[in-house]
Amino acid sequence: MKLGWYLKRLRNMEPAEVLHRLKEHQRKIVSRRRDDGWHRYPTAPLHPVFLSLRDALLAASSEQRQGIANAAEQTLQGRYSALGRDWPKRDTERLFPADFWRLDPVTDKLWAGAETHTFAVDYRQAGTFGDIKYVWEANRLQVLPVQAAHLVLSGDARARRAIQTAVESWHAANPPFRGVAWASGIEVALRAISLIITLDLVGDELDGETLKQIGAILVASAYWLQRFPSRFSSANNHLVAELAGEFLIGLSLGRKVDHLRHALIAETTKQILPDGLAAEQSPTYGAFTAELILLCAAASQAAGTPFPASATQRLAAFADAAAWLPRGVSYGDDDEGRALTLGGEEDYVPSVASAIHGFLQQPGLTTSPQDFRAIIFGRPSHAMPQPTGLKTFYQGGLSIWRGDINGRLVELTFDHGPLGYLSIAAHGHADGLAITLFVDGEPVLVDPGTYLYGSGGEWRDWFRSTPAHNTLNIEKTSQSVMSGKFNWSHKAAANLTDARPEPDWSLCAHHDGYKNRFGAVHQRRVERCAEGIQVRDRLLGTACNAEIVFQLAEGLTTHQTGNRMTVFRAGEPIVSLDLPDGAIESRAGGDHPGEGGWVSQRFGERQPADRIAWRGKVDDAGVVSLIKIVAPDNGVNEA
Repeated sequence: MKLGWYLKRLRNMEPAEVLHRLKEHQRKIVSRRRDDGWHRYPTAPLHPVFLSLRDALLAASSEQRQGIANAAEQTLQGRYSALGRDWPKRDTERLFPADFWRLDPVTDKLWAGAETHTFAVDYRQAGTFGDIKYVWEANRLQVLPVQAAHLVLSGDARARRAIQTAVESWHAANPPFRGVAWASGIEVALRAISLIITLDLVGDELDGETLKQIGAILVASAYWLQRFPSRFSSANNHLVAELAGEFLIGLSLGRKVDHLRHALIAETTKQILPDGLAAEQSPTYGAFTAELILLCAAASQAAGTPFPASATQRLAAFADAAAWLPRGVSYGDDDEGRALTLGGEEDYVPSVASAIHGFLQQPGLTTSPQDFRAIIFGRPSHAMPQPTGLKTFYQGGLSIWRGDINGRLVELTFDHGPLGYLSIAAHGHADGLAITLFVDGEPVLVDPGTYLYGSGGEWRDWFRSTPAHNTLNIEKTSQSVMSGKFNWSHKAAANLTDARPEPDWSLCAHHDGYKNRFGAVHQRRVERCAEGIQVRDRLLGTACNAEIVFQLAEGLTTHQTGNRMTVFRAGEPIVSLDLPDGAIESRAGGDHPGEGGWVSQRFGERQPADRIAWRGKVDDAGVVSLIKIVAPDNGVNEA
């Protein structure tokens, strides 16, 4: 790990964290000398955690059974896909060769293995090997619960062999604590969760050696998670995952877990805000956190110690908030992390919300008939429609309006929340006062997405920058100042200053991200008007040359007539933007960030999409952009 990373991180550390990091460094030195080898982590008797899981699986619907069978068959045929990439196809007789656990499918290079202690792997800087996310994804062993479910439902002997082969291969290739698979606590935890669910489904059908190897992995994982927890500025979703892993391992090993249960409950009320939104300013990271907590709540209930109302009410608040979000809306980082998955799912946030409502036996949104989580947690007591009207989440800093304009369903979000969670805001984007727009359930103005983490380089910076988002920027700079791939040295503070209710609703907010550098505070008012949505941008304090961006979804096209930019979907006009006097450009793609628009719908993928940019001087009086929703029956004339 490079010195520069520590120096950038040090700026956001309080004294207590500095002391913690020094002690952690000493523990790492000690561990490199003494903690290696499976002999130090003998297996222990294993106990069921999710007591009714097998019975719930046997009650699965035909659609759910088919979804499991399809996902399992992919693995049995030697195929593995994740994060927008396909791994090289493997021989069905050698589904999990040793190199599988180290292979980067993008660069075709192998990361460090058992020859290297995990603390010697510089995964944050080793860009030549690729993005560590890909290798870690395979090492989460999330294909094993799918094989276990398939084995229960079908009796397919290939699934049993696949599980036993994978465990044997992983155990041999990744002794404690060697190689990349042990380098991050969240990965250790998610792998343990996969093994525990696999055991609860088919533990009695696995051979003794496999059970012994799984037990050793869980014992070593428990030791590692307790010894190297994420704390202080790192105590985000990583901490929840680590606590969840340690808690579930503790139940599996028959250990005392009261302290872990209390810690999980405390994190629930920290990382899910009272209004239900995620403190990390990302719907998908919020869903990931909620799913992990939900798993632990279900296990704790099965053990006779249900989570208290303080925790279940926060889970319910998240599920209720998710019902307001437009399907597919994104903001902040999204690395497609899951606790349970069949792979390739698109409606993750609604699925977790539905699972929460199912577990609590509350009304909720309906999800796919193949929803895997619904098997474990149940479905909502009855279906509820998506809410309509104006909703402001004051703690999370997001307003949503859903309603009809010109015969079309319109969904708009307005971001007036903080940059992110904790001192480094690791997964936040510089998107203060950004809007998104969905028309008839399809995206029109979108958040650009994430693309890549460790190997993203300048593209990592672009996708979380202000110029990539649907807001105003000054001189193509970001509101908040980046200081590394998951760090910010200066953070813009946004505040909602005025909210007027329906029917002629209006929202006004500002942020101070440009105040010190340019002497200007950006204020944006978003309001309903007769023709659609009006957006007024002002720079309070000092007039500046600015750019106002409208990033379109992939597949949309534009046509400019004077100051009007009409947006088409499949040849039909759906939105027109009436922009102020000034320079107007619409461009997609480009060889370098900022040349045109890009969107990332999945981790590791990016697609060119038109980025409409207005440029001109903005002062206290402000400039107005009018978003007109084109009626479906007279759209050509309106445009």
